[in-house]
Order: sequence, then C-alpha cells, then structure tokens
Amino acid sequence: MAVDKELLELDLYALLGVGEKAADKEIKKAYRQKALTCHPDKHPDNPKAAELFHQLSQALALLTDAAARAAYDKVRKAKKQAAERTQKLDDRRKKVKLDLEAREREAQSQVNKEEEIHITKTLEQEIRRLREEGSRQLEEQQRLIKEQIRLEKGQQVHGKQDRYGEESKGTPKLKLRWKCSKEDETKGGYSKEVLLQILQKYGEVLNLLISSKKTGSAVVEFATVKAAEMAVKNEVGLINNPLKITWLEGQPQGSTLYADGSIQPRISQDSVVSERDYESLVMMRMRQAAERQKLIEQMKQEDEEESYT
Repeated sequence: MAVDKELLELDLYALLGVGEKAADKEIKKAYRQKALTCHPDKHPDNPKAAELFHQLSQALALLTDAAARAAYDKVRKAKKQAAERTQKLDDRRKKVKLDLEAREREAQSQVNKEEEIHITKTLEQEIRRLREEGSRQLEEQQRLIKEQIRLEKGQQVHGKQDRYGEESKGTPKLKLRWKCSKEDETKGGYSKEVLLQILQKYGEVLNLLISSKKTGSAVVEFATVKAAEMAVKNEVGLINNPLKITWLEGQPQGSTLYADGSIQPRISQDSVVSERDYESLVMMRMRQAAERQKLIEQMKQEDEEESYT
C-alpha cells in the first residue's frame, strides 16, 4: 500500500493540538474533538473537510503506536534541529554556512542521503504496517464519533420520540402532524419557515426538526411550558391543511387526555386571564373558524351544482 508522502511533512502534534510528550489518552481526546468538526457525515460536500479528517485519522494511528511514533519523532527532531540552526544564523553567518556546505556537500551527500533514506523508509514501513494491520483504536474512536453525531442529529428510532442532548432535557416538546404525500414538494404547505412563523408567536422556539423519514411530521421544542401550552390549546395551522399538535415531553401535571389521543392542559380561569396574548389568540381562532365554515359551505355548493349538471 502506498504511503502518503505529505504525511511525513506534517507536524502531527500541531495538527492534533497536543504536545510532543502527550500520552495516548490525551492524543485520543484531542483527535475526537478535532475530528468532530470535520467529519464527512457533517460536511458531505466539503472535500477539504474529508482530507483533514483523513489526516487526523492517520495522525491518531501513527502517534498511538509506539514504534511508528518513535520513527516519526526521530524524523521530526532532525528537521526541527536543522530549522533551529538555520534560524539562529544571521546574514553573514548564513553566507559562511552556505560556502562551507557547498564544500562539504560533495563529501557528505552520499552519507546523508543514505541516512535520510533509511530513516524515511523506517517511518514508511511503520505507516504501511499500521495500514495493513488496521488500527482497532482508530475504528473505536471513529465509532464513538459517529455515535455522538447520531445523537446530535436527534435521529428517531422505530417511531419513538426524538432524542435530544442533555442541554435540552426537561424542556417541553410537541409533536406536529399534518397531511402530506411523499410526492408533495411543498410538504403540505409546511416548510420550516412557515412552521416557525406559526409557532414563534407563542414564545421562543429552541429547536424545530422536520422528519425526513415520515412525511407530515415534525417536533418542536419550546423554551417554556407556558408557550407549549398555548400552542397545544390554540393553534390549528393552515385552513386547508390543519395541524394536529400533541405533547411529546414536558407536559404539565393536571393535563387532560382527549378522545383523539391528544393531551391538553387544564387551564384555570385565572391562568387564562393572565395570558398576555389570550385575546388575540381567541380572535384568531374565531376568524379561522369562520373561514373554515365558509370553505365548507362553498364546497357543498360546488358539489350541489355538479350533481345538477
């Protein structure tokens, strides 16, 4: 298997952000933190992210193997020492150095070349060995990264409620459903922007996730229980495609289970009076009810006219 020549030119410790004496545990931790930011699953259309992720993976495999790391450290140390010597020379001494090197180069070139080839081949052999054998440590770290990404994306499992991170635990979450076919590019009239516009009038929306697997389904996370209660109680959605809103998490005690399976809060008269937007919401619902009734009568009239014809 061919060895990446570019890998030999990289400072793998700087790439991972660790010191040259870092222990394996510290190197693995740094790898996970760096790899999460450029994982191909998070950046599928970014080739630079994939290249950086590949380099990080190679750095982890090399630096957590004692023999490969020793060979790499030897090459790195030699290059670092040469760079330091050159840096310390001023212009006058650089000229002297170049003159001396020109005279010595012919005598020493063969010896230096053989030594460099030997060191480089040793490192290449260690890298090739790691690739041929496969690194169980690398596979385990990548598995942990994929698991963390899966949790962050909040994927659903067998129709159960979406998983959220610990930072959102305890916040109220509602499930939204509406009629929508898989072929409908408009998603039944409910894009993310439309849903946010509908829901944000009740309070701050922390998260809104539209299911990519089940059409006509989404989960919204409000910042407060009060906002979620108002949305469950008052929101009906678009007239031609109503929303069905049910509790997913964080419903308050004393909620009522209705015949359609939805759970709605039992709100006292005092709490209703204290709702700042209650009157505007009532007027909104009355207008929506009137528009729905008008639409139903219009549909009935059209059906009657068609039956006469």
